[in-house]
Amino acid sequence: MVGEVLVDRYEVEELVGAGGMSSVYRAHDRLLERKVALKVMHQHYVDDPEYVERFRREARSVASISHPNVVTVIDRGEWEGRQFIVFEYVDGENLKQLIERRGPAPVAMALELAIQIGQALSFAHQQGLVHRDVKPQNVLLNGDGRAKVTDFGIARSLDVQQGTTQTGTVLGTSDYIAPEQAQGQHVDEQTDVYSLGVVIFELLTASVPFPGTSFVAVAMRHINEPPPRLRDARPDVPLRVEAAVQRAMAKSPADRFPTMAAFCAELSACLGELSGGATEVIAPAKPRRPRPARSSSAWPVVLALLALIIAGAVAGWIVLHRNGTLGGGSHLSSPLNSTVQLQAVTAYDPFGDGNEHDSDAHLATDASTSTYWETESYHSTFAALGKKGVGLVLDAGSSIKLRQLGIATATPGFRAQIEAGDSATGPFDTAVSPNEVVTTQMVFPLTVSSPHRYYVIWITALPNGSGQARINDVTASG
Repeated sequence: MVGEVLVDRYEVEELVGAGGMSSVYRAHDRLLERKVALKVMHQHYVDDPEYVERFRREARSVASISHPNVVTVIDRGEWEGRQFIVFEYVDGENLKQLIERRGPAPVAMALELAIQIGQALSFAHQQGLVHRDVKPQNVLLNGDGRAKVTDFGIARSLDVQQGTTQTGTVLGTSDYIAPEQAQGQHVDEQTDVYSLGVVIFELLTASVPFPGTSFVAVAMRHINEPPPRLRDARPDVPLRVEAAVQRAMAKSPADRFPTMAAFCAELSACLGELSGGATEVIAPAKPRRPRPARSSSAWPVVLALLALIIAGAVAGWIVLHRNGTLGGGSHLSSPLNSTVQLQAVTAYDPFGDGNEHDSDAHLATDASTSTYWETESYHSTFAALGKKGVGLVLDAGSSIKLRQLGIATATPGFRAQIEAGDSATGPFDTAVSPNEVVTTQMVFPLTVSSPHRYYVIWITALPNGSGQARINDVTASG
């Protein structure tokens, strides 16, 4: 369909996703001169009245939900016999992609996202709709900290007594399906509570609670097995958070939170107990145009960027708190607990001349944001280094599994990843973080399978318009 123009208005530009019943395209709205998301039913369903009605019902369902955390329906229609729905275009990845890209989320970030999702679902429930397919793939992230729930394709009114199609086929996605839904029984808002509990479990562990090789096998585990203990996979998760997830995933709906609003209230209380209440900003998967802050956002992005990235108490998260501006002689406050004192010992330049301001390396771990280590100047207005990368070597003092590593920099915009090794001179063959665009204060969650003494901040691209990258301070937790 790329290149086609639907109803003389929507010019199809690119396929961005496909499912069993429809495909989603990015399109250009010629009338209003904006990008939109175009969901088009597959051709082989056009003669099936049940699927056609389900598709139309999705448009009606979402059109009745006006909420900042729900993707907005703009239009619906028919083109060459095929039903289509036009949604607002969300320029970002979905929550599943974020989990796959970054691994387990910091607790505060997971709670903040879950609250946004829960608030959207609670509003839908108040309009008489249950989603029935809550999963990370159906949560879009728009790059400024807001989550948007989408795909109400199998949503049903709360007074519908059965969760099955007319042919008896159970609807939903097995990894997140509630026991009553898997058995074709009555579904209500507590069904969505269960699925959101599973989503939180995955956010915090980067794995689903009941993996399996088939729909039936996974669904049977949801029906018969108690949910695994969250703290077995993430011991740093607060007990109250674990208890909330366990209650949400109770086998009997009567044992869960009575409403999605009640679940959100408990998640908000859990978030409030985290010291400082700050959350980490989600770094986008690719550079994006700056967006204005929206007053209705539940995520205070501007404040987070200016003041705190993430705080933790029992969880041992890193605190990167500046009392002044970089270069002004300010100091980072001491992390609360689980702190690992790193020493920057040398630069790492295996693809250059072997030297990269080595004598200044120690300034990156002196707890002062007025001192720094920086790369040599590459006299480039572009991001290119002219080589694979250059790094700063950090010594943990002994072999250890670091959980997080934080960076403060006065030159945001460079790309870097964290790698691990067992010698200060390399090699560093084990990447333990994604490659990210580094913000003014940045926390890298690390996935370390075995202990290492040395870690390197491996810089692969410079900030655009600057020939150097600077690291003012480094903090870590194990």
